[in-house]
Amino acid sequence: MPHRPPQVLTGGVTPGEPDTPAGDPAAVDAVDDHAPRRRGLETAQPSVPIAATVAPTRPDAVPRHDDPLDGIDAWGPADTPAGWFHLVPACIERDLALISRWMNDPAAAEFWELAGPREVTRDHLRAQLAGDGRSVPCLGLLEGVPMSYWEIYRADLDPLARHYPARPHDTGLHLLLGRVADRGRGLGGLLLRAVADLVLAQRPSCARVIAEPDIRNTPSVAAFLTAGFRFSAEADLTAKRAALMVRDRSLRHLL
Repeated sequence: MPHRPPQVLTGGVTPGEPDTPAGDPAAVDAVDDHAPRRRGLETAQPSVPIAATVAPTRPDAVPRHDDPLDGIDAWGPADTPAGWFHLVPACIERDLALISRWMNDPAAAEFWELAGPREVTRDHLRAQLAGDGRSVPCLGLLEGVPMSYWEIYRADLDPLARHYPARPHDTGLHLLLGRVADRGRGLGGLLLRAVADLVLAQRPSCARVIAEPDIRNTPSVAAFLTAGFRFSAEADLTAKRAALMVRDRSLRHLL
């Protein structure tokens, strides 16, 4: 029997979440890293407040030509083996304290490079939210509880496109599992697969989902492989040597 979509929390704080201890990067499941490359880019549209209830997934996705990512706020939840998962566009006023706390976990800070006062994270979010919609920062809610930070972006419109043979509407993913209790138990790969499949379902013009974790971040690369991505190449980006990972629409039922 499928899970019933939960009520979505409207607050930006996870109730009862333990204080973040000093993290062990080797234990992190899919901590992606990108901040030096993306900071200062003009990116995403203003966010939409979290709805009181989860809206149903659109059965027939229709491209929105005025929105580079076809309306993430309307994508709805995905049913996963871990429960209902929902991407909700971030709101600085509501979510800054939580996301900044996650970014200051040493396991995240090593690769995201957004540790420090809240203003560091605020500026990173604001650069996307003040842009044209090509990158959208999101909270990931599992059974209604905020537990991860995501960035969904148009890889073909990103500086990344200079480093690989980009195709129109390639869509990129960044993921940070924020809650320490959610790391090291396979959730990274599970949620990466769910979100990649959600992108392909809701963006019919997109044939590939792209990721570029640091080649040194073995847990992250492993999570993408578990999620059905294939390793395509290594790429020398501005601040890292990346593993270019690709999930193809044509192979999504095979990998």
